Amino acid sequence: MFRKVIVPGLLAGLVMLILAVGLSFLSNLVLPGLMAEYGNTELYRAWDDPLMSIYFAYPFVMGLVLAWFWNRVKDTFTGKGAWSRGIHYGLAYWIIASIPGMVITYSSFQVSLPMVLSWTIMGLIQILAGALVCAGMNR
Repeated sequence: MFRKVIVPGLLAGLVMLILAVGLSFLSNLVLPGLMAEYGNTELYRAWDDPLMSIYFAYPFVMGLVLAWFWNRVKDTFTGKGAWSRGIHYGLAYWIIASIPGMVITYSSFQVSLPMVLSWTIMGLIQILAGALVCAGMNR
């Protein structure tokens, strides 16, 4: 379990954390209006709130979940090599886990469509990267 789930999961988490920070910076450059939304403390916690530290743990939790689930379903995904299998796995996971969540987020929270679309796209990139790490390390 350590070699097939824990190590790939933590590495996937690290990759996803780096991507999250980079993509957040990039999205705020491309869509500067998002910064104003993030500053709404009636909707979001302030960065100095201690609970915000969980934000940095999230990619590692996601990485461990991706690695555990990959270990259970990897034989389902056929293709030529880890790259193809990882992409298919990542897309399937993203569709199942992210799309319904983004639909309910947009319908129930007062966040803009560009905000939800940016989360959706950033989530896709992060999950694909995490899935590729898991597929590459646990064939």
